[in-house]
Amino acid sequence: MIILGLDPGFATIGFGVIESEKGKANVIDYGTITTSKDLTFPERLMKIEKGMIALIEKFKPEQIAMEELFFNTNITTGINVAHARGVMVLVAARECPGGLYEYTPLQIKQALTGYGRADKQQMMQMVKTYLRLDKIPRPDDAADALAVALCHSQTNRLGSLFRIK
Repeated sequence: MIILGLDPGFATIGFGVIESEKGKANVIDYGTITTSKDLTFPERLMKIEKGMIALIEKFKPEQIAMEELFFNTNITTGINVAHARGVMVLVAARECPGGLYEYTPLQIKQALTGYGRADKQQMMQMVKTYLRLDKIPRPDDAADALAVALCHSQTNRLGSLFRIK
């Protein structure tokens, strides 16, 4: 199964594509969709939409997994990320017939490390280990997206609990 994992953002959206078969996951690709501060708000949202469509057309994921929105202390950033995430949810729901699933940061950490309060370095090391990579994927947003995809890979037999579309 091809899984597209997404780490929502506004300036930087992480993506990670894995193939998961019989409990073994292999990385296909990872990276980011970025939007420039020089673009208007609607232009940035449209760039996210185009980037999402391009990813789905290129990799043809059977399922998409996304991290739930986590609000930090900067409410303005959180609102922009919420708008971007809305675009991502819309495109995923429209373009991926296999379904859209979402996981909290706690669930992702639990799935990869067995500990829901794992720090960023522990998470990145586990992504590297699970995918048998030579080095930790960069940038961080892409590594986070791979973690989301791996979380879904490990929990998809319980998928109906996390499916939102």
